Amino acid sequence: ADRIRLIEGTICDAADVDRAMEGVHYVIHQAAIPSVQRSVEDPFPTNDANINGTLQLLWGAHKHGVKRVVQASSSSVYGESPTLPKVEDMPPSPLSPYAVSKLTAEVYGQCFTRTYGLEVVSLRYFNVFGPHQDPASDYAAVIPKFITMMIEGRTPTIFGDGLQSRDFSYIDNVVQANLKACHAAGAAGGVYNIACGGRVTLLDLVSTLNEILGTDIVAGHADER
Repeated sequence: ADRIRLIEGTICDAADVDRAMEGVHYVIHQAAIPSVQRSVEDPFPTNDANINGTLQLLWGAHKHGVKRVVQASSSSVYGESPTLPKVEDMPPSPLSPYAVSKLTAEVYGQCFTRTYGLEVVSLRYFNVFGPHQDPASDYAAVIPKFITMMIEGRTPTIFGDGLQSRDFSYIDNVVQANLKACHAAGAAGGVYNIACGGRVTLLDLVSTLNEILGTDIVAGHADER
């Protein structure tokens, strides 16, 4: 605990950012309003936090001589492109204000690398899951939601035929990616997918969870319309 300095504030406030950047060499930027649905319903808070807040953070890092910023982006920047696997040189096609905000933050990161010499690395997360994730959260991955429902004996609902696939990323792998990105040679200004390169259908997910939980639940299906 003695090695931790907790600052309660917001990345949208220059004074808070200045306090947080003093004496810092590496910044792992995870602050955001993460809900896609919330951004659709009201895009302005998402824009303020994810774009203006990121700009404030990058400027503060530049002013204080931070060596590198590693920032969280999202696979949502790819939109609904059917091409698999997703690779970094695919054209982005964001479908929500949240996705737009993450793509904008990436571009700002590249700008600060080229214009100000601040090393910025953006990591596009794919379906992160792990312990302590709130299954009731709008941003929770499908895994904790399904686990909670199946433990309670409820049937998870799958929209469509259940053959849609996801590339799930365990939280420990995401943490390792962030730590490695702080020091990776030649990564500054880059954007990188953080995923496992696999495909797991939602039907396969339910089957696997049945084996792990000792349940025997068949997913319900709903018309996407």
